[in-house]
Amino acid sequence: MSSVDEAKELICQMCASFYTQGWVSGTGGGMSVKAGDRIVMAPSGVPKERMQPSDMFVLDAAGEILETPVARPAPYKPPKLSECAPLFMSAYQLRDAGAVIHSHSVNAVLATMLTEGASEFHITQLEMIKGIAGHGFYDDLVIPIIENTARECELTDRLQAAIKAYPKSSAVLVRRHGIYVWGPTWVAAKTQAECYDYLFESAIKLRQLGIDTSVAPMHTSPPQAYGHAATNGAEPAAKRAKTAAKPAAIVLDIEGTVAPISYVTEVLYPYAKARLQSHLEATFDDPQTQQDIQLFRLQAEQDSSAPVPPVGSGKGEVVAAVVAAAQADMAADRKGTALKALQGHIWRGGFQGGELVARLYPDVAPALEGWAAAGIKVYIYSSGSRAAQRDLFSHTAAGDLRRHLSGFFDTSSGAKVEKESYDNIALSLGVDAPGDVLFATDSLPEAQAATAAGWRVALTVREGNKPLPESGLPTSQVISSMADLL
Repeated sequence: MSSVDEAKELICQMCASFYTQGWVSGTGGGMSVKAGDRIVMAPSGVPKERMQPSDMFVLDAAGEILETPVARPAPYKPPKLSECAPLFMSAYQLRDAGAVIHSHSVNAVLATMLTEGASEFHITQLEMIKGIAGHGFYDDLVIPIIENTARECELTDRLQAAIKAYPKSSAVLVRRHGIYVWGPTWVAAKTQAECYDYLFESAIKLRQLGIDTSVAPMHTSPPQAYGHAATNGAEPAAKRAKTAAKPAAIVLDIEGTVAPISYVTEVLYPYAKARLQSHLEATFDDPQTQQDIQLFRLQAEQDSSAPVPPVGSGKGEVVAAVVAAAQADMAADRKGTALKALQGHIWRGGFQGGELVARLYPDVAPALEGWAAAGIKVYIYSSGSRAAQRDLFSHTAAGDLRRHLSGFFDTSSGAKVEKESYDNIALSLGVDAPGDVLFATDSLPEAQAATAAGWRVALTVREGNKPLPESGLPTSQVISSMADLL
Protein backbone atom coordinates (compact mmCIF):
# COMPACT_ATOMS: atom_id res chain seq x y z
CA MET A 1 0.00 0.00 0.00
CA SER A 2 1.61 3.23 -1.16
CA SER A 3 -0.06 5.86 1.04
CA VAL A 4 -1.82 6.26 4.37
CA ASP A 5 -4.86 7.82 2.71
CA GLU A 6 -5.24 4.85 0.37
CA ALA A 7 -4.96 2.46 3.32
CA LYS A 8 -7.73 4.33 5.17
CA GLU A 9 -10.04 4.09 2.15
CA LEU A 10 -9.21 0.43 1.66
CA ILE A 11 -10.00 -0.57 5.24
CA CYS A 12 -13.40 1.10 5.01
CA GLN A 13 -14.19 -0.75 1.77
CA MET A 14 -12.93 -4.11 3.03
CA CYS A 15 -14.74 -3.94 6.38
CA ALA A 16 -18.00 -3.01 4.64
CA SER A 17 -17.55 -6.14 2.52
CA PHE A 18 -16.62 -8.26 5.55
CA TYR A 19 -19.79 -7.05 7.31
CA THR A 20 -21.96 -8.55 4.56
CA GLN A 21 -20.18 -11.87 5.14
CA GLY A 22 -20.82 -11.79 8.88
CA TRP A 23 -17.17 -11.39 9.81
CA VAL A 24 -17.32 -7.99 11.58
CA SER A 25 -20.88 -7.64 12.85
CA GLY A 26 -21.72 -5.93 16.13
CA THR A 27 -18.65 -3.64 15.82
CA GLY A 28 -16.41 -6.72 16.32
CA GLY A 29 -13.44 -7.75 14.22
CA GLY A 30 -11.28 -5.38 12.24
CA MET A 31 -8.38 -4.82 9.86
CA SER A 32 -5.05 -3.03 9.68
CA VAL A 33 -2.79 -2.26 6.72
CA LYS A 34 0.85 -1.22 6.47
CA ALA A 35 1.52 1.89 4.37
CA GLY A 36 5.24 2.45 4.08
CA ASP A 37 6.56 2.86 7.62
CA ARG A 38 3.07 3.57 8.98
CA ILE A 39 0.32 1.21 10.09
CA VAL A 40 -3.31 2.19 9.58
CA MET A 41 -5.75 0.50 11.95
CA ALA A 42 -9.54 0.39 12.28
CA PRO A 43 -10.92 1.72 15.60
CA SER A 44 -12.79 -0.24 18.26
CA GLY A 45 -16.50 0.02 19.04
CA VAL A 46 -17.46 1.48 15.65
CA PRO A 47 -19.95 -0.17 13.26
CA LYS A 48 -17.46 -1.54 10.77
CA GLU A 49 -19.82 -1.18 7.81
CA ARG A 50 -20.18 2.57 8.42
CA MET A 51 -16.56 3.54 9.03
CA GLN A 52 -15.05 6.52 7.25
CA PRO A 53 -11.38 7.17 6.41
CA SER A 54 -11.30 9.86 9.10
CA ASP A 55 -12.07 7.18 11.75
CA MET A 56 -8.71 5.43 11.28
CA PHE A 57 -5.78 5.41 13.69
CA VAL A 58 -2.23 5.72 12.36
CA LEU A 59 0.66 4.04 14.22
CA ASP A 60 4.40 3.79 13.74
CA ALA A 61 6.31 0.50 13.32
CA ALA A 62 6.62 0.15 17.10
CA GLY A 63 2.86 0.46 17.62
CA GLU A 64 2.90 4.01 18.98
CA ILE A 65 -0.05 6.20 17.98
CA LEU A 66 0.89 8.97 15.56
CA GLU A 67 -2.60 10.08 14.54
CA THR A 68 -5.84 9.86 16.54
CA PRO A 69 -9.14 10.40 14.71
CA VAL A 70 -11.46 13.26 15.62
CA ALA A 71 -14.59 12.21 17.49
CA ARG A 72 -17.76 11.99 15.43
CA PRO A 73 -21.10 13.36 16.71
CA ALA A 74 -23.39 11.17 18.82
CA PRO A 75 -24.47 8.44 18.73
CA TYR A 76 -20.93 7.46 17.74
CA LYS A 77 -18.57 6.69 20.61
CA PRO A 78 -15.32 8.63 21.10
CA PRO A 79 -12.46 7.10 19.05
CA LYS A 80 -10.64 4.23 20.73
CA LEU A 81 -7.70 2.20 19.47
CA SER A 82 -8.72 -1.40 18.94
CA GLU A 83 -7.83 -3.91 21.65
CA CYS A 84 -6.61 -6.00 18.73
CA ALA A 85 -3.72 -3.54 18.27
CA PRO A 86 -1.03 -5.59 20.09
CA LEU A 87 -2.17 -8.72 18.23
CA PHE A 88 -2.02 -6.95 14.87
CA MET A 89 1.44 -5.66 15.79
CA SER A 90 2.57 -9.20 16.60
CA ALA A 91 1.98 -10.24 12.98
CA TYR A 92 3.78 -7.15 11.69
CA GLN A 93 6.78 -7.60 13.94
CA LEU A 94 7.11 -11.41 13.85
CA ARG A 95 6.04 -12.09 10.25
CA ASP A 96 6.67 -8.79 8.47
CA ALA A 97 2.99 -8.76 7.46
CA GLY A 98 1.61 -6.17 5.09
CA ALA A 99 -1.97 -6.47 6.33
CA VAL A 100 -3.84 -8.27 9.12
CA ILE A 101 -7.53 -9.20 9.28
CA HIS A 102 -9.43 -10.19 12.42
CA SER A 103 -12.71 -11.99 11.77
CA HIS A 104 -15.50 -13.16 14.07
CA SER A 105 -16.77 -15.50 11.37
CA VAL A 106 -19.14 -18.17 12.66
CA ASN A 107 -17.28 -20.70 10.51
CA ALA A 108 -13.99 -19.84 12.23
CA VAL A 109 -15.61 -20.11 15.66
CA LEU A 110 -17.15 -23.51 14.90
CA ALA A 111 -13.87 -24.76 13.42
CA THR A 112 -12.24 -24.32 16.83
CA MET A 113 -14.91 -26.54 18.38
CA LEU A 114 -14.92 -29.48 15.97
CA THR A 115 -12.55 -31.43 18.22
CA GLU A 116 -12.84 -30.66 21.91
CA GLY A 117 -9.58 -29.38 23.36
CA ALA A 118 -7.62 -29.65 20.08
CA SER A 119 -4.71 -27.24 19.76
CA GLU A 120 -4.70 -27.44 15.96
CA PHE A 121 -7.17 -27.43 13.07
CA HIS A 122 -6.22 -29.84 10.28
CA ILE A 123 -7.63 -30.17 6.78
CA THR A 124 -6.36 -31.84 3.61
CA GLN A 125 -7.26 -32.54 -0.02
CA LEU A 126 -9.66 -29.66 -0.68
CA GLU A 127 -8.94 -27.40 -3.64
CA MET A 128 -9.02 -24.12 -1.73
CA ILE A 129 -5.99 -25.19 0.32
CA LYS A 130 -4.01 -24.04 -2.71
CA GLY A 131 -5.06 -20.47 -1.88
CA ILE A 132 -3.00 -20.58 1.32
CA ALA A 133 0.62 -19.54 0.82
CA GLY A 134 3.06 -22.46 0.79
CA HIS A 135 0.41 -25.17 0.53
CA GLY A 136 -0.86 -27.55 -2.13
CA PHE A 137 -3.85 -29.82 -2.55
CA TYR A 138 -2.22 -32.85 -0.91
CA ASP A 139 -0.76 -30.94 2.02
CA ASP A 140 -1.97 -31.15 5.60
CA LEU A 141 -3.01 -27.56 6.31
CA VAL A 142 -2.47 -26.90 10.02
CA ILE A 143 -3.74 -23.83 11.88
CA PRO A 144 -2.93 -23.41 15.58
CA ILE A 145 -5.80 -22.87 18.01
CA ILE A 146 -5.26 -20.79 21.15
CA GLU A 147 -7.61 -20.40 24.08
CA ASN A 148 -9.66 -17.21 24.40
CA THR A 149 -9.35 -14.67 27.22
CA ALA A 150 -11.78 -12.19 28.75
CA ARG A 151 -10.09 -9.26 27.02
CA GLU A 152 -8.60 -9.31 23.54
CA CYS A 153 -5.36 -7.59 24.50
CA GLU A 154 -4.66 -10.43 26.97
CA LEU A 155 -4.31 -12.83 24.02
CA THR A 156 -1.03 -11.29 22.89
CA ASP A 157 1.38 -13.76 24.52
CA ARG A 158 -0.61 -16.77 23.31
CA LEU A 159 -0.82 -15.43 19.77
CA GLN A 160 2.89 -14.68 19.65
CA ALA A 161 3.72 -18.16 20.94
CA ALA A 162 1.55 -19.72 18.21
CA ILE A 163 3.11 -17.55 15.49
CA LYS A 164 6.59 -18.66 16.58
CA ALA A 165 5.63 -22.33 16.93
CA TYR A 166 3.94 -22.52 13.50
CA PRO A 167 6.19 -20.65 11.04
CA LYS A 168 4.33 -22.03 8.03
CA SER A 169 0.92 -20.82 9.20
CA SER A 170 -0.52 -17.45 8.13
CA ALA A 171 -3.36 -17.58 10.64
CA VAL A 172 -4.17 -18.29 14.28
CA LEU A 173 -7.60 -19.44 15.45
CA VAL A 174 -8.94 -18.32 18.83
CA ARG A 175 -11.32 -20.82 20.39
CA ARG A 176 -14.95 -19.65 20.56
CA HIS A 177 -13.84 -16.25 19.26
CA GLY A 178 -12.54 -16.03 15.68
CA ILE A 179 -9.36 -15.85 13.64
CA TYR A 180 -6.39 -13.61 12.85
CA VAL A 181 -5.10 -13.83 9.27
CA TRP A 182 -2.16 -11.97 7.72
CA GLY A 183 -0.29 -11.73 4.44
CA PRO A 184 2.54 -9.78 2.80
CA THR A 185 -0.05 -7.53 1.09
CA TRP A 186 -3.69 -6.67 1.70
CA VAL A 187 -4.61 -8.76 -1.37
CA ALA A 188 -2.84 -11.83 0.07
CA ALA A 189 -4.42 -11.34 3.50
CA LYS A 190 -7.90 -10.97 1.98
CA THR A 191 -7.45 -13.96 -0.33
CA GLN A 192 -6.25 -16.21 2.47
CA ALA A 193 -9.00 -15.05 4.85
CA GLU A 194 -11.59 -16.03 2.22
CA CYS A 195 -9.92 -19.38 1.57
CA TYR A 196 -9.69 -20.16 5.28
CA ASP A 197 -13.37 -19.37 5.76
CA TYR A 198 -14.32 -21.60 2.81
CA LEU A 199 -12.25 -24.45 4.29
CA PHE A 200 -13.78 -24.01 7.75
CA GLU A 201 -17.30 -24.10 6.32
CA SER A 202 -16.43 -27.18 4.26
CA ALA A 203 -15.01 -28.98 7.29
CA ILE A 204 -18.12 -28.22 9.33
CA LYS A 205 -20.55 -29.39 6.66
CA LEU A 206 -18.54 -32.50 5.79
CA ARG A 207 -18.32 -33.41 9.47
CA GLN A 208 -22.13 -33.38 9.52
CA LEU A 209 -21.97 -36.00 6.76
CA GLY A 210 -19.58 -38.11 8.81
CA ILE A 211 -16.51 -37.13 6.75
CA ASP A 212 -13.36 -36.09 8.62
CA THR A 213 -11.48 -33.60 6.43
CA SER A 214 -8.38 -33.82 8.61
CA VAL A 215 -7.76 -37.34 7.27
CA ALA A 216 -6.92 -37.99 3.62
CA PRO A 217 -9.24 -40.27 1.67
CA MET A 218 -7.85 -43.80 1.52
CA HIS A 219 -5.62 -44.62 -1.48
CA THR A 220 -5.03 -41.03 -2.54
CA SER A 221 -1.58 -39.53 -2.94
CA PRO A 222 0.32 -37.14 -5.21
CA PRO A 223 1.08 -38.60 -8.66
CA GLN A 224 4.76 -37.88 -8.02
CA ALA A 225 6.78 -37.55 -4.84
CA TYR A 226 7.43 -33.79 -4.77
CA GLY A 227 9.76 -33.70 -7.71
CA HIS A 228 11.38 -37.14 -7.27
CA ALA A 229 9.80 -39.66 -9.62
CA ALA A 230 8.29 -42.34 -7.42
CA THR A 231 8.85 -45.00 -10.05
CA ASN A 232 12.63 -44.49 -10.26
CA GLY A 233 12.38 -45.62 -13.85
CA ALA A 234 10.70 -48.89 -12.89
CA GLU A 235 7.20 -50.19 -12.33
CA PRO A 236 5.01 -47.82 -10.20
CA ALA A 237 5.62 -48.29 -6.48
CA ALA A 238 2.00 -48.96 -5.58
CA LYS A 239 1.67 -51.69 -8.24
CA ARG A 240 4.98 -53.33 -7.31
CA ALA A 241 4.04 -53.38 -3.64
CA LYS A 242 0.77 -55.13 -4.32
CA THR A 243 2.40 -57.88 -6.39
CA ALA A 244 4.84 -58.69 -3.54
CA ALA A 245 3.97 -61.08 -0.74
CA LYS A 246 2.18 -59.52 2.20
CA PRO A 247 4.71 -58.83 4.97
CA ALA A 248 4.32 -60.37 8.40
CA ALA A 249 5.31 -57.05 9.97
CA ILE A 250 5.67 -53.42 8.96
CA VAL A 251 8.19 -51.21 10.75
CA LEU A 252 7.89 -47.44 10.33
CA ASP A 253 10.28 -44.59 10.92
CA ILE A 254 8.67 -41.38 12.24
CA GLU A 255 10.44 -38.20 11.10
CA GLY A 256 9.99 -37.65 7.37
CA THR A 257 8.00 -40.89 7.02
CA VAL A 258 4.81 -40.60 9.06
CA ALA A 259 5.37 -37.10 10.49
CA PRO A 260 6.73 -33.99 8.74
CA ILE A 261 10.33 -33.15 9.53
CA SER A 262 9.14 -29.59 10.11
CA TYR A 263 6.92 -30.76 12.98
CA VAL A 264 9.92 -32.25 14.73
CA THR A 265 12.38 -29.44 14.00
CA GLU A 266 10.01 -26.47 14.30
CA VAL A 267 7.64 -27.65 17.04
CA LEU A 268 8.95 -30.55 19.15
CA TYR A 269 12.64 -29.59 19.34
CA PRO A 270 12.03 -25.90 20.19
CA TYR A 271 9.37 -26.92 22.73
CA ALA A 272 11.83 -29.17 24.56
CA LYS A 273 14.75 -26.75 24.27
CA ALA A 274 12.76 -23.90 25.79
CA ARG A 275 11.81 -26.07 28.78
CA LEU A 276 15.06 -27.89 29.57
CA GLN A 277 15.92 -25.87 32.64
CA SER A 278 12.38 -25.38 33.97
CA HIS A 279 11.60 -29.09 33.59
CA LEU A 280 14.79 -30.21 35.35
CA GLU A 281 14.29 -27.74 38.17
CA ALA A 282 10.62 -28.59 38.70
CA THR A 283 11.12 -32.38 38.61
CA PHE A 284 14.67 -32.62 39.96
CA ASP A 285 13.79 -34.97 42.82
CA ASP A 286 11.64 -37.31 40.71
CA PRO A 287 13.25 -40.73 40.15
CA GLN A 288 12.56 -40.41 36.41
CA THR A 289 14.48 -37.13 36.15
CA GLN A 290 17.32 -38.55 38.23
CA GLN A 291 17.54 -41.43 35.74
CA ASP A 292 17.71 -38.91 32.86
CA ILE A 293 20.51 -37.04 34.65
CA GLN A 294 22.40 -40.30 35.22
CA LEU A 295 22.25 -41.03 31.47
CA PHE A 296 23.99 -37.71 30.84
CA ARG A 297 26.64 -38.59 33.46
CA LEU A 298 27.34 -41.88 31.69
CA GLN A 299 27.42 -40.17 28.29
CA ALA A 300 29.92 -37.60 29.56
CA GLU A 301 32.16 -40.40 30.88
CA GLN A 302 32.03 -42.22 27.55
CA ASP A 303 32.72 -39.03 25.59
CA SER A 304 35.37 -37.74 28.03
CA SER A 305 33.47 -34.46 27.84
CA ALA A 306 32.52 -31.93 30.53
CA PRO A 307 31.29 -34.04 33.46
CA VAL A 308 27.89 -33.82 35.11
CA PRO A 309 28.38 -33.35 38.89
CA PRO A 310 27.89 -36.58 40.87
CA VAL A 311 24.89 -37.57 42.95
CA GLY A 312 24.62 -35.37 46.01
CA SER A 313 25.89 -32.24 44.28
CA GLY A 314 23.93 -29.01 44.36
CA LYS A 315 20.77 -28.87 42.29
CA GLY A 316 21.81 -25.71 40.46
CA GLU A 317 25.17 -27.00 39.24
CA VAL A 318 23.70 -30.36 38.16
CA VAL A 319 20.86 -28.69 36.23
CA ALA A 320 23.26 -26.26 34.56
CA ALA A 321 25.55 -29.10 33.45
CA VAL A 322 22.70 -31.19 32.04
CA VAL A 323 21.18 -28.21 30.23
CA ALA A 324 24.57 -27.43 28.66
CA ALA A 325 25.06 -31.05 27.58
CA ALA A 326 21.53 -31.32 26.17
CA GLN A 327 21.86 -28.05 24.25
CA ALA A 328 25.18 -29.21 22.81
CA ASP A 329 23.62 -32.49 21.67
CA MET A 330 20.70 -30.64 20.07
CA ALA A 331 23.05 -28.22 18.27
CA ALA A 332 25.02 -31.19 16.91
CA ASP A 333 21.80 -33.06 16.00
CA ARG A 334 23.02 -35.94 18.16
CA LYS A 335 20.29 -38.49 18.75
CA GLY A 336 21.71 -40.06 21.89
CA THR A 337 19.72 -42.02 24.44
CA ALA A 338 20.23 -39.40 27.17
CA LEU A 339 18.85 -36.50 25.13
CA LYS A 340 15.98 -38.50 23.69
CA ALA A 341 14.87 -39.69 27.13
CA LEU A 342 14.88 -36.14 28.52
CA GLN A 343 13.12 -34.70 25.47
CA GLY A 344 10.51 -37.43 25.66
CA HIS A 345 9.66 -36.60 29.25
CA ILE A 346 9.33 -32.91 28.43
CA TRP A 347 7.10 -33.69 25.44
CA ARG A 348 4.95 -35.95 27.61
CA GLY A 349 4.02 -32.96 29.72
CA GLY A 350 3.14 -31.01 26.57
CA PHE A 351 0.98 -33.79 25.15
CA GLN A 352 -0.79 -34.48 28.43
CA GLY A 353 -1.36 -30.77 29.04
CA GLY A 354 -2.80 -30.21 25.56
CA GLU A 355 0.00 -27.89 24.41
CA LEU A 356 1.18 -30.44 21.85
CA VAL A 357 -0.80 -32.46 19.32
CA ALA A 358 1.10 -34.89 17.09
CA ARG A 359 1.05 -33.81 13.47
CA LEU A 360 1.08 -36.86 11.19
CA TYR A 361 0.68 -36.95 7.44
CA PRO A 362 -3.01 -37.34 6.56
CA ASP A 363 -2.43 -40.70 4.85
CA VAL A 364 -1.00 -42.33 7.99
CA ALA A 365 -4.09 -42.95 10.14
CA PRO A 366 -6.12 -44.63 7.34
CA ALA A 367 -3.13 -46.80 6.44
CA LEU A 368 -2.59 -47.94 10.02
CA GLU A 369 -6.25 -48.84 10.30
CA GLY A 370 -6.19 -50.73 7.03
CA TRP A 371 -3.07 -52.73 7.90
CA ALA A 372 -4.49 -53.66 11.29
CA ALA A 373 -7.71 -54.83 9.63
CA ALA A 374 -5.61 -56.97 7.27
CA GLY A 375 -3.91 -58.64 10.23
CA ILE A 376 -0.49 -57.08 9.67
CA LYS A 377 1.41 -56.09 12.79
CA VAL A 378 2.88 -52.59 12.70
CA TYR A 379 5.82 -51.34 14.77
CA ILE A 380 7.67 -48.06 15.14
CA TYR A 381 11.48 -47.70 15.09
CA SER A 382 12.68 -44.20 15.83
CA SER A 383 15.59 -42.44 17.49
CA GLY A 384 13.05 -40.93 19.91
CA SER A 385 12.52 -42.92 23.10
CA ARG A 386 9.80 -45.55 23.17
CA ALA A 387 7.92 -43.52 25.78
CA ALA A 388 8.02 -40.47 23.48
CA GLN A 389 6.77 -42.58 20.58
CA ARG A 390 3.81 -43.81 22.61
CA ASP A 391 2.97 -40.27 23.69
CA LEU A 392 3.12 -39.03 20.11
CA PHE A 393 0.83 -41.70 18.67
CA SER A 394 -1.63 -41.37 21.55
CA HIS A 395 -2.11 -37.62 20.98
CA THR A 396 -2.72 -37.13 17.26
CA ALA A 397 -5.36 -35.05 15.53
CA ALA A 398 -6.91 -38.39 14.47
CA GLY A 399 -7.04 -39.60 18.07
CA ASP A 400 -5.14 -42.34 19.87
CA LEU A 401 -3.57 -44.55 17.18
CA ARG A 402 -1.75 -46.94 19.52
CA ARG A 403 -4.53 -49.49 19.05
CA HIS A 404 -3.15 -50.06 15.53
CA LEU A 405 0.47 -50.54 16.72
CA SER A 406 2.06 -53.68 18.15
CA GLY A 407 5.23 -52.20 19.63
CA PHE A 408 7.95 -49.57 19.67
CA PHE A 409 11.74 -49.71 19.19
CA ASP A 410 14.32 -47.01 19.85
CA THR A 411 18.11 -46.74 19.87
CA SER A 412 18.32 -49.13 22.83
CA SER A 413 17.98 -51.75 20.06
CA GLY A 414 21.01 -50.19 18.35
CA ALA A 415 21.81 -47.28 16.07
CA LYS A 416 19.46 -46.96 13.11
CA VAL A 417 22.33 -46.97 10.59
CA GLU A 418 23.77 -50.32 11.75
CA LYS A 419 22.78 -53.71 10.31
CA GLU A 420 22.93 -55.36 13.75
CA SER A 421 20.09 -53.19 15.00
CA TYR A 422 17.75 -54.60 12.38
CA ASP A 423 18.98 -58.14 13.15
CA ASN A 424 18.05 -57.57 16.82
CA ILE A 425 14.61 -56.22 16.00
CA ALA A 426 13.85 -59.09 13.62
CA LEU A 427 14.60 -61.52 16.44
CA SER A 428 12.23 -59.61 18.72
CA LEU A 429 9.49 -59.69 16.08
CA GLY A 430 9.76 -63.48 15.81
CA VAL A 431 9.43 -63.55 12.01
CA ASP A 432 10.45 -66.67 10.06
CA ALA A 433 12.81 -64.72 7.82
CA PRO A 434 14.14 -61.11 7.69
CA GLY A 435 12.39 -60.66 4.36
CA ASP A 436 9.05 -60.94 6.15
CA VAL A 437 9.62 -57.42 7.53
CA LEU A 438 8.88 -54.29 5.47
CA PHE A 439 10.57 -51.10 6.66
CA ALA A 440 9.57 -47.58 5.55
CA THR A 441 12.03 -44.73 6.11
CA ASP A 442 13.14 -41.49 4.52
CA SER A 443 16.80 -42.11 5.46
CA LEU A 444 19.09 -43.67 2.85
CA PRO A 445 21.65 -44.92 5.45
CA GLU A 446 18.83 -46.54 7.44
CA ALA A 447 17.45 -48.16 4.28
CA GLN A 448 20.92 -49.50 3.44
CA ALA A 449 21.36 -50.97 6.93
CA ALA A 450 17.92 -52.63 6.86
CA THR A 451 18.57 -54.02 3.38
CA ALA A 452 21.87 -55.48 4.59
CA ALA A 453 19.91 -57.26 7.32
CA GLY A 454 17.62 -58.82 4.68
CA TRP A 455 14.58 -56.61 5.28
CA ARG A 456 12.34 -55.32 2.52
CA VAL A 457 12.59 -51.54 2.34
CA ALA A 458 10.52 -48.65 0.98
CA LEU A 459 12.01 -45.17 0.85
CA THR A 460 9.58 -42.34 1.55
CA VAL A 461 9.80 -39.03 -0.25
CA ARG A 462 7.88 -36.23 1.42
CA GLU A 463 7.89 -32.47 1.07
CA GLY A 464 10.80 -31.10 3.08
CA ASN A 465 12.77 -34.38 3.11
CA LYS A 466 16.35 -34.58 1.95
CA PRO A 467 16.34 -35.43 -1.80
CA LEU A 468 17.27 -38.99 -2.73
CA PRO A 469 19.98 -39.70 -5.30
CA GLU A 470 18.76 -40.62 -8.77
CA SER A 471 20.62 -43.96 -8.75
CA GLY A 472 22.20 -46.47 -6.41
CA LEU A 473 19.18 -46.85 -4.12
CA PRO A 474 18.98 -50.07 -2.08
CA THR A 475 15.32 -50.52 -3.11
CA SER A 476 13.16 -49.90 -6.15
CA GLN A 477 10.17 -48.96 -3.99
CA VAL A 478 9.97 -45.20 -3.48
CA ILE A 479 6.66 -43.91 -2.16
CA SER A 480 5.10 -40.57 -1.24
CA SER A 481 2.16 -41.93 0.77
CA MET A 482 1.53 -44.79 3.17
CA ALA A 483 -1.39 -45.71 0.92
CA ASP A 484 1.21 -46.94 -1.59
CA LEU A 485 3.24 -49.09 0.80
CA LEU A 486 1.06 -52.19 0.19
